[in-house]
Amino acid sequence: MAVLIEDYALLGNCRTAALVARDGSLDWLCFPRFDAPACFSALLGDSDNGRWKIAPTDCNATSRRRYRDGTLILETTFTTDTGSALLVDFMPMAEDSSVVRIVIGLEGRVDFAMDLAIRFDYGSTVPWVEKREPHTMTAVAGPEMLVLRTPSELHPMDHHTESRFTVEAGQRLGFGLSWQASHEPVREAFDLEAALAQTEGFWREFSDRCPDVGPWTDQVKRSLVTLKAMTYAPTGGIVAAVTTSLPEQLGGERNWDYRFCWLRDATMTLLAFMNLGYYEEATAWRNWLLRSVAGNPEQVQIMYGLGGERRLPEYQLPWLSGYEHSRPVRIGNAAATQMQLDVYGEVADAMTQALKSGLPRLPRSTEIQKVIMPFLEKVWHLPDAGIWEIRSEPRHFTHSKVMAWVSFDRNAGVLAQSDNPEDRERGRHYRQIADEIHADVCAHGYDADLGSFVQTYGGKALDASLLQIALTGFLPVDDPRVTGTVAQIEQTLMQDGLLLRYDSERSTDGVSGSEGTFLVCSFWLADVYVLQGRDEEACELFDRLCGLCNDLGLLAEQYDPREGRMLGNFPQAFSHIGIINTALNLHRVICPVKTRATAESDAVVG
Repeated sequence: MAVLIEDYALLGNCRTAALVARDGSLDWLCFPRFDAPACFSALLGDSDNGRWKIAPTDCNATSRRRYRDGTLILETTFTTDTGSALLVDFMPMAEDSSVVRIVIGLEGRVDFAMDLAIRFDYGSTVPWVEKREPHTMTAVAGPEMLVLRTPSELHPMDHHTESRFTVEAGQRLGFGLSWQASHEPVREAFDLEAALAQTEGFWREFSDRCPDVGPWTDQVKRSLVTLKAMTYAPTGGIVAAVTTSLPEQLGGERNWDYRFCWLRDATMTLLAFMNLGYYEEATAWRNWLLRSVAGNPEQVQIMYGLGGERRLPEYQLPWLSGYEHSRPVRIGNAAATQMQLDVYGEVADAMTQALKSGLPRLPRSTEIQKVIMPFLEKVWHLPDAGIWEIRSEPRHFTHSKVMAWVSFDRNAGVLAQSDNPEDRERGRHYRQIADEIHADVCAHGYDADLGSFVQTYGGKALDASLLQIALTGFLPVDDPRVTGTVAQIEQTLMQDGLLLRYDSERSTDGVSGSEGTFLVCSFWLADVYVLQGRDEEACELFDRLCGLCNDLGLLAEQYDPREGRMLGNFPQAFSHIGIINTALNLHRVICPVKTRATAESDAVVG
């Protein structure tokens, strides 16, 4: 039986990431970066598709785990009839492509077994394995090489490498696995204990800068560390998730590759970083954006590769059975070619917030806006694929139009403050366009019979993204059209206290099947509750959402309240952004030195 999604822990080094199960099995790892072909793919198949397991031989062993405070250093304590031992897992920050696993004896003695199955190219390629010495081996396939160094002897077994060892109280046994190009000489071993100390120092220094967020500080700090781990340090790009094809419906086909940089997701991550005072990360992402979008506004994409790559072709891996037989397993993402109007609004809002937060204005940023805004003026009235990336015919999504309004509204506000008369004139023109879009949305996106805005012009379906009408300031939160929309969303999209993003079972979105509740949407609802003064309901919903986190504070994209399981890619940036922003909104409300009006004016857009 597959390991539950929520039973995995995240390891990372701001270049790539790994997932480790409670039983000590490392089932997902891509070297040397997030979007590279995995060398361990058991997550989407079985152990023969690649894994690295270190666990007690006692089948009755129990385990408990935690992260060292403020870090991504995982500690799993195994207890057996003969003793207990600690497995410390981490990815060194000083090493580009390595995983370290240290077994520490705590009490008595514990017998361990190691099983290593390296399968390059997403579980399809069995490498040539060579034992260099009793405690060192290399695995080579084409351009790639993995080097394993262990304190115990290694033994081949049916295209796996095994080792058995015993640890006694006080003993420390270190295992290191490193990736390198196969044509290079095998690199020298590094000091595992020194790498542990350096890695802990890195994460502590980062997380200790997290400000106080009242009773939610620990959860915010954990989400902040998670988002940092999903940042590709060489470029500043931020991935939406570290996995591909974890299903939105078990056994279904709603399986997507999220190891890329969506402008929408990354923009919201940028806002979360800035709201917590992490301007270095915000600046790195802003610079990544300016490099990625290039010069032709018609070629601006909704997502890019980690370095700003544009071609992200989607294809399937037929040899992988999929997580709990959820097929196909997809690599790449065809949504990269879609037009989604809302990303312009999200980016404009982020840039405005960056200026307010003191990030230096860059000339290139201003020039890019001068090119993009006339393009958006020409296309805002067109149908698009929407925030949820439908794979059927484009439509006039209300949320897309609202976010187009945000783009003109925010730019008009910035230019109105300029000393340059030409800028102010441009700002007045943008204000006129914003007013035109506003009137269009109110005329065509609102259904008077329902007393609510609707997902698409002329439709009747609801969509949780309509909550952004209040969160972006498109309309006041007490406007009857807003309160009616919130009430309709609660009535039609609520499932066991959590929100669906839309009714996928009745939708013609181009993909079969249904899905779970979409967690960030429920965070948006909590944010709207804060604006409406429904503080108790906001706190209750937020506590419910935080309670869905696994024992390590991690959240997937979706949750199935019927089965009580996480769904979708894991961990999900959107979900952890929701934790941070809602916690900040609640903290502002309960802070005694601020009034309700101040809290509303400072509300974090979700």
